[in-house]
Amino acid sequence: MNRPGSDPSDRTELKTKLIGLRDEHRDLDEAISALVAEGPVTQVPVQRLKKRKLAIKDQISRIEAALLPDIIA
Repeated sequence: MNRPGSDPSDRTELKTKLIGLRDEHRDLDEAISALVAEGPVTQVPVQRLKKRKLAIKDQISRIEAALLPDIIA
């Protein structure tokens, strides 16, 4: 069965995307911290950033799962 990420070029593409998503996730974390550190701020921008950060985390998890080798039990 051909899994996503089983082709070497697919794996390279997934790894590159994974690096970009991790960078974006870290940047969002820093942006959230900066907004909170500024003092009283409406929660709407913070909640939007947190929602985006969670969506990215989900994408990271899916890509990591696709990159794991099949385990034959």
